[in-house]
Amino acid sequence: MMARPAKTAIFEQFAADGFTKMFGNPGTVEQGFLDVLEQREDIEYVLTLQESVAIGIADGYARALNRPGLIQLHAGVGLGNGIGMLYQAMRGHTPLLVVAGDAGVRYDAMNAQMSADLVSMAQPVTKWATRVLHPGSVLRVLRRAVKVAMTVPRGPVFVGLPMDVLDADTSEPAVPTVIPSQDVVPSAADLDRAASALQAARDPIVLIGDGVSDTGAQAELTRVAELLGAPVWGADSAEMNMDTTHPLYRGQLGHMFGASSQARVQDADVVLIVGTYVFPEVFPLLDSPFRKDVRLIHIDLDVNEIAKNFPVDIPLAANPKPTLAALAERLSDHGRLMAAELHSIRSQRNQQPPDGTLIELFTAELAKQAPADLVVFDEALTASPAVTRFLPARVPGSYHATRGGSMGVGIPGAIGIKLARPEAEVVGFTGDGGIMYTEQALWTAARLGVAAKFVVCNNHRYRLLDQNIDQYWRERGIPGHGYPSGFDLSKPEIDFAALAAAHGVPGLRVDKTDQIESAIEQMLAADGPFLIDLNTE
Repeated sequence: MMARPAKTAIFEQFAADGFTKMFGNPGTVEQGFLDVLEQREDIEYVLTLQESVAIGIADGYARALNRPGLIQLHAGVGLGNGIGMLYQAMRGHTPLLVVAGDAGVRYDAMNAQMSADLVSMAQPVTKWATRVLHPGSVLRVLRRAVKVAMTVPRGPVFVGLPMDVLDADTSEPAVPTVIPSQDVVPSAADLDRAASALQAARDPIVLIGDGVSDTGAQAELTRVAELLGAPVWGADSAEMNMDTTHPLYRGQLGHMFGASSQARVQDADVVLIVGTYVFPEVFPLLDSPFRKDVRLIHIDLDVNEIAKNFPVDIPLAANPKPTLAALAERLSDHGRLMAAELHSIRSQRNQQPPDGTLIELFTAELAKQAPADLVVFDEALTASPAVTRFLPARVPGSYHATRGGSMGVGIPGAIGIKLARPEAEVVGFTGDGGIMYTEQALWTAARLGVAAKFVVCNNHRYRLLDQNIDQYWRERGIPGHGYPSGFDLSKPEIDFAALAAAHGVPGLRVDKTDQIESAIEQMLAADGPFLIDLNTE
């Protein structure tokens, strides 16, 4: 291969791996390779005004395409700004390739301005972090990073790119990264054991997570649940892992307190866990929430999650899609729900009218007006029940939720999905707290004309913290009293329509029921980004 500067060769590698967009915020130590980027027609630089926004947009983009997103951060200060959003991506297993520059290896001994140990900074929030020290290994390291990001458990990876290394020549060839196949199926004996345990169950339940959607196993999961007649609960579930209008789907387990999950799993005699860990809570129970004689079956490609917190009777390190298909072949239909029964239960659910609150009336009207290809990004948090009630996740790719605990993903996430799927109508829901973490994303949407739509569920406070401290008081026998003043966002009032306008995005405020219909009409008719500030107080 002919020698050329590594700063040129990296874009050949990015092209070989199918990257067509780089999300970032520029800096001096990255200027050399960003200058090369401007000379290429096969990759677009998506400028953001803050690093968390770059990562949030790339996260939505990668989730929508089920492939890695490419991010450029600026040295240690830029990486530091993005740490919280990288944590979100790590907990959510989003495959991201993050690169950042530094002044050069030659300056390592100088403790120069902006010098930092980028690898140590990135390690806690990535699957793998490294720094290239020789131009002859730049492309090799980038390929290794992409492979690590895309191998289950997926996640973000970090590669430091010193300026002097990129300025030097390399003769490495740029070839596509090899992603190992993980279409692994258990042995026939293990499948028989699992099927026998499920067949003998009297009160089975199924717990599912994003390992289902990552492997495209929604249909197989649904078939097994129907054969068992088993209720299905989401755990660490932020994608469309099962049609949420299906009669067997019961909702999400608690994400905050272990007692909430225990109430839903404690009576089951057999539990089938697929593509998730147990349990994804901030305050999980230290003792097992399952009954003593329970039989646990865990199917996951992420072997680290199997039996991590509680013993498992039948651990199956395998791909959920072919494994569930093989299980279905071994199960009789003694518990199967018939089509007429499914339709009847689903119809009863859909007959419930909105409760009269603005958020329910709004989402019900949006469901009427929105096209069939509507994609929802849900960071509504305490308003999320209204979103999922009237805009339920029914088909793969139609719903993405916040995951990992970092606030501010709703606006950039919706932008990333719209960039990945420009033909779809995309609406991102966030809160008045969440938007203020990443409001700069609106500027990027306006700059690029990204026609994502945004709804700010505005209750003038961190409502989720109200709910959590209520639980805290109950557990400790503390009488209820006034909430901490730091939970209040009403003084001064933030005009989100004006804030959007300042970034080049039109918007309006909805305070009354008679404003809802026309506001949604305006939003959906807009040929660019549009924001609605919805009063949910």
